[in-house]
Amino acid sequence: MYSLDARALACDLRTVLVYKIFLPAEWNEFETAGHFDGSPFDDASGFIHCSARAQVAGTAARFFADEPALVVAALDTEQLGGSLRWEESSDGESFPHVYASLPFAAVAAVYQVAGPPAVDAVLPPA
Repeated sequence: MYSLDARALACDLRTVLVYKIFLPAEWNEFETAGHFDGSPFDDASGFIHCSARAQVAGTAARFFADEPALVVAALDTEQLGGSLRWEESSDGESFPHVYASLPFAAVAAVYQVAGPPAVDAVLPPA
């Protein structure tokens, strides 16, 4: 099951979204602080890892396989501005990376997910 907040209703069809997968504790910190500076993996990489809609399930399976619950946030790319860059990964695929703190204002929708296998069933289609 997913939940949308009022910000999701304000997005129009031209809004481009990227997705960030959070552990529940990370999400709680993001909500409380109003910004997210990155996970330990993000910190080690020098940027905040995100995914396009078509990449979310693969990212969840690869990096969060043992997690029983996840939070997936859809982020409005306009709110991320110039800090968002699409860069090639080691497998040749292009992924969105954010080179700044994520502002909570960029969150367009939030999805509570029961582990990686449920990601595609919970998120709306691309």
